[in-house]
Amino acid sequence: MTILVTGGAGFIGANFIYYMLDGYANDADLKIVCVDKLTYAGNLNTLKRALKDQRFSFVKADIVDKEAVYSLFEDCRPDVVINFAAESHVDRSIDSPGVFLQTNVIGTGVLLDACRKYETRRFHQVSTDEVYGDLPIDRPDLFFTEDTPLKASNPYSASKASADLLALSYYRTFGLPITISRCSNNYGPYHFPEKLIPLMIINAMNDKPLPVYGTGENIRDWLYVSDHCEAIDSIIKNDKVGEIYNIGGHNETANIDVVKSILNILNKPESLISFVTDRPGHDLRYAIDASKLANTTGWQPKVKFEQGLEQTVKWYMENNVWWQQILSGEYRKEV
Repeated sequence: MTILVTGGAGFIGANFIYYMLDGYANDADLKIVCVDKLTYAGNLNTLKRALKDQRFSFVKADIVDKEAVYSLFEDCRPDVVINFAAESHVDRSIDSPGVFLQTNVIGTGVLLDACRKYETRRFHQVSTDEVYGDLPIDRPDLFFTEDTPLKASNPYSASKASADLLALSYYRTFGLPITISRCSNNYGPYHFPEKLIPLMIINAMNDKPLPVYGTGENIRDWLYVSDHCEAIDSIIKNDKVGEIYNIGGHNETANIDVVKSILNILNKPESLISFVTDRPGHDLRYAIDASKLANTTGWQPKVKFEQGLEQTVKWYMENNVWWQQILSGEYRKEV
């Protein structure tokens, strides 16, 4: 089987590549082709170990570039395409919405057309729970289900919702075998330092202020990245197409409590916390009902948040060269 992973030099994509290479180490027929534009969030250093595996290959290309994408499909004839490629940082989407529309919507459209032309057996769209908008903090009984209406709050989530609808339309109109997963907030190794958990870990390690939006009461459901990878694998192996699956970690935690937990693990003072002006349109609470996926494939998250956070902090402490090269900009020299 040949799996084309778009955006594989990013956080979740790279973790999925390692999940497949390691989890199917004895499968000589497995081939993974990674395509990545290598924007600021793409990092070839993340894929150093994968590049040593003969079953893995890397292609630098933009999924918006139809000619490059079709050429890639012509060469590798993927059985499965998993689309991780996306601009994903909400703050950046507020500053530059057009970039998000190009990659997240137009790029997805190019991939869908290529899958039709080359008769790909499965196209899987990796989406986000942010397409549902948010839930009130004072209603812990409410959860996002796959039937929750889409109510995007910012250009990022709107672009992801658009891509989801586009994929569903290709299933209905053309019969393209697609699936969609909408995950909660991921964390773990190789997470780009602009996101909450890695930013707080790195700042705390260096005794720098930890900027927290508003009062930090916003609640997120945290999903350890390896659990997410296992969930996607279970969806791909299932024959049912045209379906949407929510993927959650059952770990709802307020941002301020996440930050305090990181400080506690590192034995740093809470005086490092610095409250800053809240993000425009900041979603209050995300909470996932992932029972459909559990009932369909048997998948359940394995990593509890306390355990996963300790593992993540440990990873950043032991892999300081990786994130220091990002902070210095040195990682971009190989692009």
